[in-house]
Amino acid sequence: MLTANKDQVLPQTDNSWGNHYRASFYLGVPFIGAQLAQLAINTTDVLMVGKLGATQLAAIILATQTFFMIFIFGSGFANAVVPMAAQAQGRGDRISVRRSVRMGMWVVLLYGVLTAPILWMAEPILLFAGQKPEVAALAGEYLRIAQWAIFPSLIFMVLRAFLSGLERAGVILYVTLATLVLNAVLCYLLIYGHFGFPALGIFGAAIAALGVALLGAILTIAYIRGRPELNQYELFARFWRPDWPAFREVIHLGIPISLTILAEVSLFTVASLLMGTIGTIELAAHGIALQFASIAFMIPLGLAQAGTVRVGFAYGRGDMLGVRRAAIAVLVLGCGFAAVGSTIFALFPRHLAALYLDTSRPDAAEVLAFAGPLIVIAGAFQLVDGLQAIAAGMLRGLKDTKIPMILAMISYWPIGFFCAWTFAFPLNFGGIGVWFGFVLGLAAAALLLNWRFFRLLRSMHAMPNAQLLKSETA
Repeated sequence: MLTANKDQVLPQTDNSWGNHYRASFYLGVPFIGAQLAQLAINTTDVLMVGKLGATQLAAIILATQTFFMIFIFGSGFANAVVPMAAQAQGRGDRISVRRSVRMGMWVVLLYGVLTAPILWMAEPILLFAGQKPEVAALAGEYLRIAQWAIFPSLIFMVLRAFLSGLERAGVILYVTLATLVLNAVLCYLLIYGHFGFPALGIFGAAIAALGVALLGAILTIAYIRGRPELNQYELFARFWRPDWPAFREVIHLGIPISLTILAEVSLFTVASLLMGTIGTIELAAHGIALQFASIAFMIPLGLAQAGTVRVGFAYGRGDMLGVRRAAIAVLVLGCGFAAVGSTIFALFPRHLAALYLDTSRPDAAEVLAFAGPLIVIAGAFQLVDGLQAIAAGMLRGLKDTKIPMILAMISYWPIGFFCAWTFAFPLNFGGIGVWFGFVLGLAAAALLLNWRFFRLLRSMHAMPNAQLLKSETA
């Protein structure tokens, strides 16, 4: 049983390189699998609804993107719980683990209440944004049902942060796979009306989304309550009791994380708009390349989450050697996976692009010719994108979020967007120029965020009590 007080430094554990590589790999793989499964859930929804017609397809894309923007911002507060829980666990402070998780749930529930009017009023908002009335109406009706999923979805994210901080990532993968299966079954039954169920179309997809979110939260709660070593944290006991310092810390750490995530997501939205102004073929090719980049990004994203936990756990117990080796191990693993992916992208770009095309169509050859080079560039793209994501994850493990947010925003917009626009239009590189620009922006983020992390680490070695870190991240 953990009995260490808040300020106690626990003994160092095995800091061999082999242990750090193994721990990062075994922790990262479930995170990667969970991210890929979540991506598959979203893909399933779009594919199934897409068979109903172009209007329904456009509506669910709009609806899911709107929901995703609200959800992804709220997930920043859940992500803030990961380093809080990991550091507290590292120093043997079970009470602080409980307080951080409980206040994380408070924050996301409050966030869900505050953002509910946006989702409820989605139809007039989409109409104001210039969307077609029939598409906006369907998207609005979808969100009137699916909006309730924001509460269990974000609660699941906070509980996932708790389990991550305790290095129990395996159950996260199993729960996500269970929701993937349920989502496919519910969509099949409720969208098309098989086996006597009513054919609800896009509304069936909304019900499925709500059911999947509830299942994820229920299964995770049941797992925690069913394990004595986890139930002893008493996450739900006296849930109404506030802990205002922990509440403020979740918000203090979470807002920069949310803004950083939002800045990157919006950058890729603008990328699609830029490609659309160049031409339809270019936009189609961009969409194909971006799909592969998104799939590949799930690997470093999972490793970044593992990096947050490993760095936070070592830092919490005052183990600076462990912090450094945990960071290097996850960076090396990220580079290794990226090298494999980049090689595949470079060797088989046209074959990969053909997976998304009906090659018998007359315009397929033109799209293939344009998508091939973009997929090759996506190989370099995934390396720098992965390095910046992992560096951001490691910095979160140190509870350093404000300065990384500023560095990331500078890299994404003044550097990345400006270079993309300059290469594409004044320099006439077209669509390839957009991708070159974003590679440069993400490379800048990778350099700046890794520089920030190792600079802080050197400062902490020079000042063992880590007071410099507190002053710099305040």
